[in-house]
Amino acid sequence: MSSATSQGARRLKVRPLTQQAFAPFGQVIEARPGESFEINQGSTERYHDLVEVEFSGSAARPIVNIFRGQAYQDALLALMEYHPYGSQLFMPLNQRPYLVVVAPKGELIEDEICAFLAQGHQGVNYAAGVWHHPLLALEQTSDFLVVDRAGDEANCVEQSLSQFVQLDY
Repeated sequence: MSSATSQGARRLKVRPLTQQAFAPFGQVIEARPGESFEINQGSTERYHDLVEVEFSGSAARPIVNIFRGQAYQDALLALMEYHPYGSQLFMPLNQRPYLVVVAPKGELIEDEICAFLAQGHQGVNYAAGVWHHPLLALEQTSDFLVVDRAGDEANCVEQSLSQFVQLDY
C-alpha cells in the first residue's frame, strides 16, 4: 500500500478473538473442550445452544446463507453496518482465519471500534444492533455459513467512517 493511500488513516491493532473480549458484541462460536455431550449412540459430540439467535419485526424468520468473501487486500476500512432486527452469525467453512471489526450498539463512536483475528474454527454471532464491518476474509476467497434474519423491514444500516481505518495484524 502506498503512503498516499494510508495517509490520514487511523491505525487499529487487531487482537485475538476470545469469548471474553467479544462478549459485548455477541458470542464466539467454537467447540470448547468439556462443553459437549454424546448423542447418536456415542458416535457424535454435540456442542449445544452456542449462541442467542435474535429475530424481530414483521414476518421475521431465520435464513441460512453462504457468503463467499474475497480476500482482504490491506484496503482501508471505510464503513460499518448493523442489523436492527436480528443477529447475524458467521461460521467459516474453509478453516481459514478472518478479521472481525466491531463497535458497541448505539451511536457509532469511531474511537470504540475494535478488531479481532478469528481462527478458522471460530465463528461469531453479532448481536442485533452491534456495529460491524462487512465480511473480511483473509488469505484467499472463503465461504462462510451465515444465519441471518429475513422480514418485511430493511435490516441493514450502513454508515461511512469519518476517517479511514487501517488494520495492523
